[in-house]
Amino acid sequence: MKAIVGEGAPIQVLLVEDNPGDVRLTQEAFRDANSSVHLHVASDGVQAMAFLRQEGADATRPDLILLDLNLPKMDGRAVLADIKKDDSLKTIPTVILTTSESEADILQSYQLQANCYLSKPVRLDAFEAVVKSINDFWLTRAKLPRQRQIG
Repeated sequence: MKAIVGEGAPIQVLLVEDNPGDVRLTQEAFRDANSSVHLHVASDGVQAMAFLRQEGADATRPDLILLDLNLPKMDGRAVLADIKKDDSLKTIPTVILTTSESEADILQSYQLQANCYLSKPVRLDAFEAVVKSINDFWLTRAKLPRQRQIG
């Protein structure tokens, strides 16, 4: 099922993930679930914030952020806090996608205004199912704000 987020434009998703294997699996799962998704990858929190502040040549405002909590340089909790206190970024839905199943991490993520918290399954088919569910809900059913910034 194809999403209508950008009315024909590619759907911009920022994946903040330092594990190359998880990046590859996410890319493949989105390729299968929705060919309209353009997945940008930041491998640490500092790189993610630079992308979100459009400091890079290919920096585009994402329609959705998938954020791991355990990242080098700047962890996901700090990234989430920065996103949600920035008026130009806080309306971008931010989904925590992490291996942690800790109640403390779940609670803190929601206190920091995460829009959703998902634990990464270890089995390949289960991981693909989680990515498909993200596509089916966030990129197909949910109404996302259209705040593309130009220039």
